[in-house]
Amino acid sequence: MSAKLVNRIPIIIFATLMFAILFVQCTCDRTKKSNEVTIEDFAVDDNIFDDISKAKKIFYSLPSPLETAMLIKSAGAEYNEQLLNPVENADNYTTNKKMALNLGIYTTDLSFASLFDQSQATISYMSAAKKMADGLDILDAIDNNTIKELEENMNNRNKIMDIISETFLSSSSYLKENNRPEIATIVLIGGWIEGLYIATRLVGNESIENNKLVDRIVDQKLSYEILLKLLDEYKNHEDIIALSDQMGDLKKAFGNIIIKSTEIEAVSEENSNVTTLKSQTEVTLTKETFEELAETVKSLRNDFII
Repeated sequence: MSAKLVNRIPIIIFATLMFAILFVQCTCDRTKKSNEVTIEDFAVDDNIFDDISKAKKIFYSLPSPLETAMLIKSAGAEYNEQLLNPVENADNYTTNKKMALNLGIYTTDLSFASLFDQSQATISYMSAAKKMADGLDILDAIDNNTIKELEENMNNRNKIMDIISETFLSSSSYLKENNRPEIATIVLIGGWIEGLYIATRLVGNESIENNKLVDRIVDQKLSYEILLKLLDEYKNHEDIIALSDQMGDLKKAFGNIIIKSTEIEAVSEENSNVTTLKSQTEVTLTKETFEELAETVKSLRNDFII
């Protein structure tokens, strides 16, 4: 079960995520017909993280806030502004950690609003994100011209997507190039948690069986493991230490999601020279486990926005 990302984000991010997922699958024990994956023995070769850590100008191998919003919408979700972090809260964030977390959160909210053609909310959330970026001294990542460009292109969704993508990646690049990668990681975690929060809330009391949105949430088990590796890379940073402890609360919930994958087979198409790697995946997820995950995510997100 792999996330289906929309090819509007720069291809390098898409390719890196797909490589990460493929690499994880290929490290399964080939002597077995199926392999049970748990948090403790999650089969991610450390070499991939060595490669990722060298690529300082990309946002590693995780979905950006825009990608996350696209995944949520592609699963058939509907817009609900009550799930977003109110823009009025922006004045409350004064520490680097809070501003970084909520830059990620507001960027996800911005992406979510824009995908559902919520013009005024899109502008409001871009302004909130700008306040966080200004507080973090991310120069020129979001300026008044960016907001003006949004206003002028409210009827052009493709252009809006490009603006949001460029804004987020510019923020990340600025932080990495100015020796602040740990802040960039915190921004990423804020956006990831917000996307997971919105997704779990949108599921609500609906059945988790054959639910596309639940499928997208289960996909994040891999993302979570990668996030832990990123946090470990900056484990001596004060804000990262605290954040690592908080993110550790998700370990049990994700650990209770059991994923079994059959052996990967190379399948060649008769009418072309394309060979595809295919594997059957079976997920064991109870309603109780999903509710535990949803409540843990809600608690984390509430800590981030207060």
